[in-house]
Amino acid sequence: MRYRFSLRGRGDLTEWRDAARAFLMAGIVPEYIEWRTMDDADGLFGFDENHLPPPHPDCEPMTVSPAFIRLAQAVLCHSDPTRFALLYRMLFRMMHGGVIHGRHLLQMATDPDVVGASRMAKSVGRDYHKMTAFVRFKELPLKEGTAGRRRFISWFEPDHFIIARVAPFFQRRFTDMDWLILTPKGSASWDGETLRTTDEPAEKPDLRDETDELWRTYYASIFNPARLKVKMMTTEMPKKYWKNLPEAELIPGLIANAEANVIEMARKAASEPLPFHHRIQEAAARAPVEPMPIAGTLAALKQEARHCTRCDIHCLATQTVFGDGPPDAKVMFVGEQPGDQEDLAGKPFVGPAGKLFNDVIGEAGIDRRSLYITNAVKHFKYEPRGKRRIHQKPNMGEVRQCRWWLTQELELVRPKLVVAMGATALFALTDMRQKLEDVRGEPIAMEEGRMLFVTVHPSYLLRIPDEGRKAEELARFREDMNRIKRLAA
Repeated sequence: MRYRFSLRGRGDLTEWRDAARAFLMAGIVPEYIEWRTMDDADGLFGFDENHLPPPHPDCEPMTVSPAFIRLAQAVLCHSDPTRFALLYRMLFRMMHGGVIHGRHLLQMATDPDVVGASRMAKSVGRDYHKMTAFVRFKELPLKEGTAGRRRFISWFEPDHFIIARVAPFFQRRFTDMDWLILTPKGSASWDGETLRTTDEPAEKPDLRDETDELWRTYYASIFNPARLKVKMMTTEMPKKYWKNLPEAELIPGLIANAEANVIEMARKAASEPLPFHHRIQEAAARAPVEPMPIAGTLAALKQEARHCTRCDIHCLATQTVFGDGPPDAKVMFVGEQPGDQEDLAGKPFVGPAGKLFNDVIGEAGIDRRSLYITNAVKHFKYEPRGKRRIHQKPNMGEVRQCRWWLTQELELVRPKLVVAMGATALFALTDMRQKLEDVRGEPIAMEEGRMLFVTVHPSYLLRIPDEGRKAEELARFREDMNRIKRLAA
């Protein structure tokens, strides 16, 4: 028996997952299912055809990996009508393909289905990135006789159904204002309390106003014809987005006149000083000059890390929180990442976990001023909830990106003993993903004669709800600190 199943097809994982689970439990092969959406050109969309088969009596409970769920969430946002059949085919193969071609399907990088799904996921990711880059808000006037938060509106034309996926980014980025984003594939709005999304297509509003001329003036003033690279420019800002950017109408003329403008710039070079040139020079002469740190030192590395953009965490963090301590410390402590208070203060371990850490090492007779203390990740990763910033664990990719800084710190400090506090620090230092309990408390030999000692992160102790167990774990942590003092002697 063949089945035809209709979906709204707006990037919702739940509607496809529920149907796919029912078909899978009934043992229906992919070739017997025709997936349809409300965008099908022949107009045959209809939920009245959605009849799911009963489960097969011999069906077994099924589970899929988190990696497949993440992939499916991205692929379902794609506008390709074959995405539902592709995902169900992969799901069927994972359940019935055995160990090699089933459970490990996602690891087969050359498999046609995996390649196709990965390509769709990457396309959705690019669409997400372009939307965060090219959404242009216009301010709406407040209603007469009212006062309150400023209101903004924008129009964007994505390739895929990404509005629900990208809306939380704008909520985090522009949480202090009310806004509405309209697209042909759905809309999103934020009123300071509730983030709302809809998959209903919107009509393009007329957003032309006096700020368009300001954008054109600004863009013309920053355009440098001597550094023009047309291919790179159109890669970063594809032509399909130009129609909604007021400054884009200047681009053809700026490109056409670029060579002549470069010649004119060269002719005028250094012909006369800029207005107020002498005042600028006098002010610069009076300003104190900060000495540049010596290259190859911790101070120079810290200065360089202030501008780190190796991963996306830096976008929301207040500042880079670099390591702190003497450059010749015998012992280096490595934590996970800075917390809320560390992010604001710019120093590691100054919050609640840092206070507990200070108390315990003080009881063990360890002077914090003799230690070099740092983190595996140098920026604070968090999720905003109202006025609070809730800690989020960095993923393995972010830890690997930040490992470059940690490696430089190890090479410059050259500690005798390195203490990994928590699983993230252990992974950053060794690539090990073992249970912390399996390696805790026993010295491990490292390169260049160093010793590694593994213990828990102080924040773990603060999160234990049971007071009895918390006291036991705190006693173990004190034992670890006493052991560290003996190893460092």
